[in-house]
Amino acid sequence: MAISIRLSRGGSKKRPYYRIVVADARAPRDGKFIEKIGNYNPLLAKDAENRVVLDADRAKHWLSVGAQPTDRVARFLDAAGLRERAARQNPNKGKPGEKATERAEERAEKVKAAEEAAAAEKAAPAAEPEAAEAPADATAE
Repeated sequence: MAISIRLSRGGSKKRPYYRIVVADARAPRDGKFIEKIGNYNPLLAKDAENRVVLDADRAKHWLSVGAQPTDRVARFLDAAGLRERAARQNPNKGKPGEKATERAEERAEKVKAAEEAAAAEKAAPAAEPEAAEAPADATAE
């Protein structure tokens, strides 16, 4: 029987509250579990001491028997110093998607075109007074 340490959701709509349970991996998320070893309240501040409450002795026992924690529970166990969690790295996760990249390129082109137009507009008025002065001088002669 594959055993996992995972979260079981409780609480009302938009007010989650989780129990940290040891359960058969085939059991439903909120269904039958073997033992409750803690709880997690995500609505509390991150530095609140009772945001995550974990029975360290029971967690050690279940880890020694071969229970596999989920990613979120592994974070809690790492914070409690019970199990080392390797940091994951996905360099592509933060990159924008294809459509967002296209929109950014279009925006950059529009900004560049606007800057060029503004530069051309600045250069054009300066050239006009010179052109207006030249014919006036030509008629005076």
